[in-house]
Amino acid sequence: MRRLLKAGTAAAFVLSAGAEVAISQSAGSSSSSSSPFSGLFGGKAEGNEGSPVDINISVAGTDENLQPAIRNTSLLLSAQSEGRVTGQDMLAAARGDYARILGVLYDEGYFSSIINIRLDGVEAATIAPLDAPKIVRNVVVTVDPGPRFRYSRAAIAPVAPGTELPSEYKTGEIARTGDMKRTATAAVDGWRNFGHAKAEVEETDIIADHATSLIDSRITLAPGPELRFGELKIRGYQRMDPRRLRKIAGFPEGERFDPELLEDVRKRLRRSGVFSAITLTEADYVNADNTLDVDLLVAEQKLRRLGGGFEYSSIDGLRLTGYWLHRNLMHGGERLRIDANVEDIGSSTSGMDYKLGVRIDRPATLHPDVTGYVTAEVTSEQEEDYDQKTGTFGFGFTYMHNDQLTADIALQFRALQVDDESGRTDFRLFALPMSVTWDMRDDTTNAKRGFWLFGSTTPFVGLQDETGTGAQVVAEGRSYYSFGADDRFTLAGRSRLGSVLGSELEETPRDYLFFSGGGGTVRGQPYESLGVDVIEGSDGFVTTGGMSIAVINAEARMKIREKIGLVAFVDAGRVWEESAFSGENDWHAGAGAGVRYDTPIGPMRFDLAHPVGGGFDDDSGLQVYIGLGQAF
Repeated sequence: MRRLLKAGTAAAFVLSAGAEVAISQSAGSSSSSSSPFSGLFGGKAEGNEGSPVDINISVAGTDENLQPAIRNTSLLLSAQSEGRVTGQDMLAAARGDYARILGVLYDEGYFSSIINIRLDGVEAATIAPLDAPKIVRNVVVTVDPGPRFRYSRAAIAPVAPGTELPSEYKTGEIARTGDMKRTATAAVDGWRNFGHAKAEVEETDIIADHATSLIDSRITLAPGPELRFGELKIRGYQRMDPRRLRKIAGFPEGERFDPELLEDVRKRLRRSGVFSAITLTEADYVNADNTLDVDLLVAEQKLRRLGGGFEYSSIDGLRLTGYWLHRNLMHGGERLRIDANVEDIGSSTSGMDYKLGVRIDRPATLHPDVTGYVTAEVTSEQEEDYDQKTGTFGFGFTYMHNDQLTADIALQFRALQVDDESGRTDFRLFALPMSVTWDMRDDTTNAKRGFWLFGSTTPFVGLQDETGTGAQVVAEGRSYYSFGADDRFTLAGRSRLGSVLGSELEETPRDYLFFSGGGGTVRGQPYESLGVDVIEGSDGFVTTGGMSIAVINAEARMKIREKIGLVAFVDAGRVWEESAFSGENDWHAGAGAGVRYDTPIGPMRFDLAHPVGGGFDDDSGLQVYIGLGQAF
């Protein structure tokens, strides 16, 4: 008996059996003509107790995995659970189940199986489709899987250098059709990664010996010629300049074929934010010069977008953020974004803060993976110990090595005006902020595994006597570990270190100094409540940020329902007067608990926190934090 199995790589597997794989039926009848592997990965089906049809499935033998696998793929159970229980429905489902059950058995290594499906005592395969009974009361499915087969030989050739094949495909292992398919797919992918874009399975010879319960499997590959990338043919764009589209894509025309390079093209186009759909399709035919053309079909997104967010603290008040975005300002993928923030609305310790920023990003500047940008920002902050107004103008470049690793460098001119008890201080400077981010989290809004690392240095040069010259250095790391059923429990930690080198505290721009306290550092402590007292004012020392900081945060997260979770946390921070974590210092800590509710855009956060150590006001009391997304 010969059966044809379809692999994911369009490969064909032919099983030559020494004895038939039997579907038991009455003499003179014919079995269903459906492929035994159609619907192999069907969804889970459950019985319907209210159905007038009684369905019983029994599987002989000791393999406990077969019964649930067969039930999960059964069309009979699916029809029952959906209320499709007419005689015609039951007959159609039963005839389809012969092939589906046989596919499950093949994939578990059973090649000498007997399957019976009886509708009110009559074998379903013997009933013609037009002779379906009007009513079916009882369905009995019995499966005798027979012996389990193993490989007497598991060979595949030729294989490209460096190809990793599934370890299950080797002599002596259980002979599963799924392993054969995965092995063929891996071998074809290995050749594609080596430049052979049209590699395919040329021939298969899979023989089942029923006397010994052994499978002889031989797969032959046809790698085809090594190819280079040909022409990128673009369709679907409307407002986008095709010349700029090609630059953003960075298509590697003329280079050796590599599927990863095609994936890089897709990622660049997706990162631009211009397109809602991106489809890359390799040409069916190879050009005479051994090049392969690629078809690119895109669909552009709506040009404009409006968004916003909020965060609330019982001490710091309400923080509102909003933005307006234009995705294709000059038809070259340029993105204009205007951000506006209002903070400390209703704060008990300070006045309201304002921020307005404008930024234009241009993808594929200098290189397909480099985005150039120009930015301008003005802020006004009214804190308990000082008032500050800032203006920043600059330009820079962001390099996206991949989805995990990015780097940024910019040149900025900054002007700051600070009013505190010591009087008014003006700062004028040039700054060169540089940063690197390595993001290996499994989810950016609700990470359960992985880590996130960030490092930055911002050298600055003062342009007048009141402004010093130095550099701010910051390093931050976050780590996540989950365990339990469905990763129910998650441990998350964050640490942050920062220091200003080279300049004196009085000469350092105030927003380069470090405060601790509040939602971004130590919850439970009032916002920016921990600083240092170095600068003398008219009525004593003026509280400012310190020259160095260390902050550590730890959270234990537990999921109690599908969308509801609980969090317990503790935070601590220390601030130093001088660079390199030296000089006088002070610390504080806070702890609390919270609730998380999952939404499509991230978890909604509600936290309660209280000071637990270090310097803090006795009246600070319990603080409430509400926001979107995990705290870190």
